[in-house]
Amino acid sequence: SEPQVLFDALEDPEFCTAWLDGIGRRKRWRGQAGELRGGTTKAFRAVRGDPETKLPATLLHAEQSNSSVAYGDRLVLKLFRRLSVGTNPDLEVGRFLTERTEFSQVPTTAGFLEYRAARSEPITIAVLQNWVVNEGDAWHWTRDHLMRFYEDALVAHHDERPPASGALLLERSEGPPPPTVVLEMLGSFLETMRLLGRRTGELHLALASDREDPEFAPERFSTLHQRSLYQSMRNLSARTLDTLRANLASLSPESAGDAQRLIAAEDQLGERFRGVLGERIDALRIRCHGDLHLGQVLFTGSDFVIIDFEGEPARPLGERRLKRSPLADVAGMLRSFDYAARGFLMDFARAGTIRAEDVPALEPWSAMWTSWVSSAYLRAYLRAVEGTNLVPGDRRQLETLLAVLLLEKAVYELGYELNNRPSWVTIPLRSILALIEPAEPGHGSKQ
Repeated sequence: SEPQVLFDALEDPEFCTAWLDGIGRRKRWRGQAGELRGGTTKAFRAVRGDPETKLPATLLHAEQSNSSVAYGDRLVLKLFRRLSVGTNPDLEVGRFLTERTEFSQVPTTAGFLEYRAARSEPITIAVLQNWVVNEGDAWHWTRDHLMRFYEDALVAHHDERPPASGALLLERSEGPPPPTVVLEMLGSFLETMRLLGRRTGELHLALASDREDPEFAPERFSTLHQRSLYQSMRNLSARTLDTLRANLASLSPESAGDAQRLIAAEDQLGERFRGVLGERIDALRIRCHGDLHLGQVLFTGSDFVIIDFEGEPARPLGERRLKRSPLADVAGMLRSFDYAARGFLMDFARAGTIRAEDVPALEPWSAMWTSWVSSAYLRAYLRAVEGTNLVPGDRRQLETLLAVLLLEKAVYELGYELNNRPSWVTIPLRSILALIEPAEPGHGSKQ
């Protein structure tokens, strides 16, 4: 028999070009059980440009959970590797923002590929967006800033201790400007984080702008939803602590000690989640980003573009399409600041960029950085959504809701790290322990 070759068709430029042409022509490819079809949005013609212009197809090899093909410097086709019945939120939300809002800090959704079997919902195969010129994602941009920050702390401030942040996160975001040393060391980075906070708020205002579409219309919190949220958090923490117990023997001595403390504090963890119960929270639930962090934001040099609206891929599609408090996105970004500060310090020490013996002296500076970056971001976000009822107007309710969402995110991170990156498990472990420690009345997030 003839030799057979199995290869990835995305490596073939002609195959990729055929898909772009198929999307533009709204072509249908019929199969035995269903059909694959291309579709466009109202923005396709403007984004595609002259249809006679050839756009060379190039498979991108960046590390990510999907496959992407670039067409010249105009378009990117993102193909989803994990498929689920139903419209992928990246297409659904991207199309909504493109066609029905004025929010421009996201990629323009130009088209899509979907597969539909007989009498079944469509399965999103790929989404076509414009190419965003950028300087990289905010995660790597923040890494470069933190390297300079830690060097400055060691060289120019080696005989100082950072100013204590004192107040809790929400209090800092409402309080006076940062101390002089913070302004000197963080410089324009704080202002850039304020811009990111404002853009996050503007995104949520756009997502809440259609009161008629049942898929996007904001909904008020209810006591039933709050109980469902509590139960979901309790189930998540139970699963995660079971995984933690099963992995105790493989953790480093330092992480194992923190893990034992958390296991012993399981009741405290549950009690913190109970904060979401009780009186009805006066706020709205909307469609959100679903997995917002520094890696989901592109830095253009002067602004930010928010990408990847598919949500956390490990969660079922139906769960990713649920309406939630927009503070869930805020909590994701706040946790990302903590991850950046602690994680990059660990990485720099492992790589020898920073001496291991200097790490203890830098840890308080790392905490200071997280405190003030977080408060700058949160202050700008809250100003952007002020008076809209997207978040609780009552300060106590705002504090409580943000605290439980931060805790939920940290518990989710712990489960992720245990399964994928055990060397980083100390970051969510220590964050959870800090979040469940007894605090003064009116406790809020300590991030």
